[in-house]
Amino acid sequence: MLDPVTLAVLNGRLEQIADEMDATLYRSAFNPIIAEAHDACHGLYDAASGATLVQGKSGLPVFVGAMSFAVQAAARAAQGRGGMRDGDVWILNDPYDGGTHANDFKLVRPVFRGGELYCYLASAAHWHDVGGAVPGNYNPAATECWQEAVQIPPVRMVRGGELDEDVLAILKANSRLPDSLWGDLNGQLAALELGAGRLDDLLQEYGDDTVRAALDTLRQRARRLMLDHVASLPDGEYRYRDTLDNDGVKDAELTIALRLRVSGERLELDFSETSPACAGPVNISRATAVAACYVALKHVFPDVPANAGVLDAVTVTLPDGLLISAERPRPVGGYTETILRMIDVIFCAVAQAAPERAPAQAYGTINALSIAGYRSDAARKGQRWVMFSFFGGGHGGHSAGDGLSHGNAPISTATIPPLEILEAAYPVRFTQWALRPDSAGDGRHRGGLGAIYEIELLEDSAEAFIFGERGRSSPKGVAGGEPAASNVFRYQQDGQWLAPPMTSKMLGIALKRGERVRLETPGGGGYGPPAQRSEAARRRDRDMGYVSGAAAAQEKGRA
Repeated sequence: MLDPVTLAVLNGRLEQIADEMDATLYRSAFNPIIAEAHDACHGLYDAASGATLVQGKSGLPVFVGAMSFAVQAAARAAQGRGGMRDGDVWILNDPYDGGTHANDFKLVRPVFRGGELYCYLASAAHWHDVGGAVPGNYNPAATECWQEAVQIPPVRMVRGGELDEDVLAILKANSRLPDSLWGDLNGQLAALELGAGRLDDLLQEYGDDTVRAALDTLRQRARRLMLDHVASLPDGEYRYRDTLDNDGVKDAELTIALRLRVSGERLELDFSETSPACAGPVNISRATAVAACYVALKHVFPDVPANAGVLDAVTVTLPDGLLISAERPRPVGGYTETILRMIDVIFCAVAQAAPERAPAQAYGTINALSIAGYRSDAARKGQRWVMFSFFGGGHGGHSAGDGLSHGNAPISTATIPPLEILEAAYPVRFTQWALRPDSAGDGRHRGGLGAIYEIELLEDSAEAFIFGERGRSSPKGVAGGEPAASNVFRYQQDGQWLAPPMTSKMLGIALKRGERVRLETPGGGGYGPPAQRSEAARRRDRDMGYVSGAAAAQEKGRA
């Protein structure tokens, strides 16, 4: 039995290893989505099961949950190819085995002690471009995975400490931006190398058995705390369903439906009534769906340690053939939109059982926007450029206060890339970057505000691609709170502002110099009845410009 002080020290040291791996990648990656937005993560994983042992505090939680499946996939592949060996690193981007989508490359490094496998270190990061039909790879019209990006099963990237140049050549040949790919890969390899060194130092200092005992204890503590939290919820069945605008191919809404059952210490998340797998790229794999549940529960119960013990007390029911249990070759490029809706329905179901624990829905879409073309200036004529970014919105109100304005999606701790970085890297100019008035859901505690982004093209021509959601079904409030504003995307052509036929998704938008695209992102849903909002809070909303004159008059009429 470890004493509490030693356990606390080891927990901090283990987390620090993951944090340092995160920082190493962020500081060395070429791609702004990693370097600035921090769309990556690192962790330690169990040698036998691949289960999450430790995650860093700055990496994406949804990656950490999905990476367990990636580690398992690499371990299975190694069984038939000589086994895991010291000095090897495996690479994959298989969404069906390792979760998320094909932009997210996972690297898995085994750690050996005395010739025995001790654990795995793993890295996941969003690479800028990895082939497919659309620059940046968010292809809203894809109907099979091969139209989205190159597919890499688990293979050895490093053999006995030596980089496999053949594998690297294949990867670079399948990217519009091979230099960016090479830089990001090097950053991930460096992060794993640092992690291995830090872990070796820790094991030398405390001993293999002591550190293993700490990892086991931390998982059991997470499990016990989760069981206690579940037991505090009223027994019963709580249902909630929400929709996606469409799948990008067929203009028909899709349903994410949850039955949340509480019975003593057991919690079941049953998604059996969710829509079947669809033609377009809003499907997700089973691994991704389980990871989304992990993230949602960590939001609801934030004091539970971040390891596999979170899910030890939970049953996730995902029948085959659903939108959220899709298999190859169903396209999964827009996975972010679907896991955000899964988190939304979990929040709203939990709010029925314990409204003090669950926030209202956040803005519910990353609005993946890609603008791409070729340089026309003499110095760089013909050079390919691809701007890919995601954008923020409002978070939901909650029992302790108003929601965060212009935050990032609740699947992550990523940040929105700064406009200065995007303008410096690409031939675009942001003509507006501002909070969006009247976008928040009203309530005792209002939701956070969405944002307005307007981007002007500074090159002769380019194509834009948008993959968003919440254009038709806005974020909902809880505990009597009101919904937020819907998502709005517009683009200019020949002096006119136009809208996508499918509201939130479109590819091949032809732009000329001086033309713009414009995003007006949703706010968050409200918490509690609007009549309970204090007059002082409403006055501040008006003074700060969060609510316009027309909206303020409407509020006064409701009071």
